[in-house]
Amino acid sequence: MPVLGPVLLAAARSDSVRRLVSAAPVTRQVVDRFVAGERLGQALATTRALAARGFDVTLDHLGEDVTDRAQAMRSRDAYLSLAEALTGERLGVRAEMSVKLSAFGQALPGGHDIAYRNVLPVVEAAAAAGTTVTLDMEDHTTVDSTLAILGALRERFPQTGAVVQSYLYRTEADCQVLTAAGARVRLVKGAYREPAAVAYSGRREVDRAYVRCLKVLLAGPGYAMVATHDPRLLAVAQALAARSGRDRDAYEFQMLFGVREAEQRRLAEQGHRVRVYVPYGTDWYAYFMRRLAERPANLAFFARSLLTRS
Repeated sequence: MPVLGPVLLAAARSDSVRRLVSAAPVTRQVVDRFVAGERLGQALATTRALAARGFDVTLDHLGEDVTDRAQAMRSRDAYLSLAEALTGERLGVRAEMSVKLSAFGQALPGGHDIAYRNVLPVVEAAAAAGTTVTLDMEDHTTVDSTLAILGALRERFPQTGAVVQSYLYRTEADCQVLTAAGARVRLVKGAYREPAAVAYSGRREVDRAYVRCLKVLLAGPGYAMVATHDPRLLAVAQALAARSGRDRDAYEFQMLFGVREAEQRRLAEQGHRVRVYVPYGTDWYAYFMRRLAERPANLAFFARSLLTRS
């Protein structure tokens, strides 16, 4: 994470910074690099274009940390509309859905049960559309609840997936449990501001933890979703998959919309399954700030755009 990473992650939760960034004329231009649009139709158009080029997609209707039940219901309804649209477009075979349980009310009083009740019809609708849902992982305080909801959902919908974050100390053990159960698991480094008591902070430590988790996931019976843009980790993943005897339909690479598109094409041309994480919606601010915090290149891109416009 760049030096400014912790500052940007703190800014992601700041209403005052949100207003400042959102009002900057150049922001919309830069956000469009990472977000497919604010409307469902724009996200579907992006999905069709990516599918035509041989990519799979996971769609994320942006939103998190909801503060009331009505807002949580709106998040649920947005995903139900997405599932209906995927059915109509016959895109279920190429596009799945990613959800943040905090958008479904996880942080509210009684939030674990609220989030489960809201996400269940979305998972049901996804199955009817011929696709599935992956539960995004958020900060460390949500992990136990998220994994418990995953377990409950997988009793009826075993294809439901989850995300784990290599910078958390606990994640290697979580990977062992999940892969033993045959789960779909997306491995990321992690993009939230976490205390030293629960997470690695150094880049090398996080990378080493990522490799340890990769070894667990690729050696087990689960389906591994390798989510990284790091060239070294991509090479390690390919080597580990070959060493484990994995067929190329038994794992996939995942990358963010608008990030390292040439590498996405290269992997796809080599015959790897590549899934692009496509976010859309009006609540793009927190997602955008995390993308800036993750990579110096993203921050430099934003800075250059500001300077060019100023």
